[in-house]
Amino acid sequence: MSPAPKPLHTRVSYRLGFHLGIHAPEDLEIGEGPGIILNGDPGRHRIPDLAVFDQEPPEEGYYTVPPLLAVEIISPESVLRDNHTKRYEYAAFGIPSYWIINPHPEKPGIVEFRLEDGGYQEIGQSQGEELFETDSPFPVKLVPRWLVASGPWREHIGGPSATE
Repeated sequence: MSPAPKPLHTRVSYRLGFHLGIHAPEDLEIGEGPGIILNGDPGRHRIPDLAVFDQEPPEEGYYTVPPLLAVEIISPESVLRDNHTKRYEYAAFGIPSYWIINPHPEKPGIVEFRLEDGGYQEIGQSQGEELFETDSPFPVKLVPRWLVASGPWREHIGGPSATE
């Protein structure tokens, strides 16, 4: 069993889920910590920190289809697993987009990967005050700093255009 997430981890997860939920089309489902059975094998499942699905949650059990996006928030204990093991498992399962969030208090960052030819290719990354923009699985912008920083994060997480 994994230990409970630390407070900064839960802050990042909540803020990112909140922001994605505001910008997601109505037909998409944002899941926090959803169980996903990989390749139909109940003995092989993963629980990403966040995921975006194009279907309703199952009434019982776990999801059995790939989400459109899986997000992992790294911790010292999960760096290898999130950057390597899960990256390869998620690609093999066919998850089109994968984000890795580094919740470092001084320089938080996001790395975006997209599935191409059976493996993930890095599409881009943003750190600190740099604006992160993507169109997959839907258009969204965010500033990594506001995933971790104290203050009026709701006003600033989407970048300058969010408040102008």
